[in-house]
Amino acid sequence: MFAGFSDERIDVGGGVAIRARVAGEGRPVLLLHGYPQTHACWHRVAPLLVAAGFRVVAADLRGYGDSSKPASSADHAAYSKRAMAADQVAVMRALGHDRFAVAGHDRGGRVVHRMALDHPGAVGRLAVLDIAPTATMYARTDMAFATGYYHWFFLIQPAPLPERLIGADPEFYLRRKLAAWDRGPDTFAPEAFAEYLRCFGDPASIAATCEDYRAAATIDLQHDAAEADRRVEAPLLALWGERGLVGRTYDVLATWRGKAVDVRGHALPTGHYLPEEAPDATAEALAAFFGGR
Repeated sequence: MFAGFSDERIDVGGGVAIRARVAGEGRPVLLLHGYPQTHACWHRVAPLLVAAGFRVVAADLRGYGDSSKPASSADHAAYSKRAMAADQVAVMRALGHDRFAVAGHDRGGRVVHRMALDHPGAVGRLAVLDIAPTATMYARTDMAFATGYYHWFFLIQPAPLPERLIGADPEFYLRRKLAAWDRGPDTFAPEAFAEYLRCFGDPASIAATCEDYRAAATIDLQHDAAEADRRVEAPLLALWGERGLVGRTYDVLATWRGKAVDVRGHALPTGHYLPEEAPDATAEALAAFFGGR
């Protein structure tokens, strides 16, 4: 995976370092992954974007993959989307990019949303893949959401309950979590799954990713409530899987139009894992929106 990409570890301050893969020339694009994956989820899309004329940076979020997993605190601030977004802006600045486009799948999309609010001068355009806004999803919780997204409520339980349960058999949990939204036998390349398992099997990663969700249910909602009337000003592309829970449950464009000034987007013929289920269509949509050569 990622042939021709450099493998970087970038110090972003506060004792945190972020792992990133970098390649290409042209307009800079940052790619962020979701749970329980790593930057490897972009292994089919990233080369296509390089070929389309972009400089591509695919990074692990803090707490995931080979990025740092700092200690948390009672308010979970270390894993707030504000902290995660600041990490990635620092990565791009270290690579020489003060302004860039960014796409985030799943948890990465939530980081992207916060990044566009906190760093409007850095984010030229943003894409969110298969999510509705966090506050919207919590506010509209119903049986379908609680069943399909049970992990939102499981992972926020006080430590060490989810950590111990997941840690008893990380591979079983990972396979079941990925399979719950998988829409095809070839969705996950064997080398990509091996990377997810290598990283997720680390007890520090299990603990950090639980903190990501605890932050989402606490401090992230506080940050959202403090800016409830503020909308993202940069153009926003929303992509979602027509067979996924998000597409079935929400009017995706309408929810994002409540959060951003300029919203466009469409469904792809996939489930949840757009970059792996439909890499060509995902790359084409991102390249068109981000404006490659």
